Amino acid sequence: MAAKEAWTPAGPALLFCPADRPERYAKALDRSDVVILDLEDAVAQANKAQARSALIGNPIAADRVIVRINPADSVEHQLDLDAVQATSYRVVMQAKVESAAQLTAHGLPTLALIETPLGAVRVEEIASAPNCVGLMWGAEDLAAGMGGTSSRFGDDEANTGTYRDIARHVRARVRLAAAAFGVAAIDSVHIDIDDVDGLVGEVRDAVAQGYTATACIHPSQVQHIRAGYAPAPERVEWAHKVMAGAVENDGGVFAVDGQMIDGPVIAQARAVLARVTTDPR
Repeated sequence: MAAKEAWTPAGPALLFCPADRPERYAKALDRSDVVILDLEDAVAQANKAQARSALIGNPIAADRVIVRINPADSVEHQLDLDAVQATSYRVVMQAKVESAAQLTAHGLPTLALIETPLGAVRVEEIASAPNCVGLMWGAEDLAAGMGGTSSRFGDDEANTGTYRDIARHVRARVRLAAAAFGVAAIDSVHIDIDDVDGLVGEVRDAVAQGYTATACIHPSQVQHIRAGYAPAPERVEWAHKVMAGAVENDGGVFAVDGQMIDGPVIAQARAVLARVTTDPR
C-alpha cells in the first residue's frame, strides 16, 4: 500500500458553508478554523452548476478549505471533481463513501464521509485507501439509510438529545478506524443549534476519545468547539511536568503530583500538548 498522505486541519472547528453562496465564503473563513464549501446537501439540485461556478470564481485561502463533493454514484460527482481541479483546493470531503475504490478512482486527498450502513461496515477498508486523509461520520443520513426516523432520543424519551446505540457504535468505529490507519477523525455536526450544553458535552467526549476536530453548521458553535478542544491551563501545566519527568527518568516509571506516570500516560500528556494551538488567522 502506498504511503499515507498527511493532513491535519488548521484548527478544531470546521464550518459548513453552501458553495452557491459565495458572499458567505470570507465570513465563514473568518469565523472558523476550516471552511467546508458544500456542493452536496446544502445546495439545491437546481443550483448545483451555479455552486460549482461560484467555487471556481471566488477563491479563498486554500489551506483552510475542504470541498464537499457529491457521492461517487451521483451524476454530479465527476462534475464536482472537475470543478475542484479548476481551483487551488485539493482536499475534498466525499459524501456517502462505501468503498476504498470510490476514493482511489480520483486520487485527491479525501475525507471520507461515513453516513450509510454499507459505508459503516466497510469503514476500515475505506480508511486504508492511500488517499484517505480522514474520516467523518453523518448521523442523520445513517439513520435514514436504515429506515429510521432519528439518530437521537426525543424530548419524550430518557437520555433526551443523546445518540441512539447505532449512531454511537458508528461514531466509535469511525474513531477506531481513523486511529488504526493514522488519519484525521472529524466528529459529526450537532444540528440543534440552540442546544449549547449538548454540543459542549459532545465536544468534551470527542476530545477525550482523541477526535481531531468537530464539524458545525452555524458560526455560533465555533467558540464552543474551540473552547472544548483547547486544554485547560492546569492540564497543560500537568502535561509539561509529565514530559519533563519522562526526559529525566529516561522512560521509566515516575510520579507527578502523586500520580504514577508510565508510557500510556506520557502519550496522553503528549496529546494534550498537541492541542495547544494558536488562532490560525
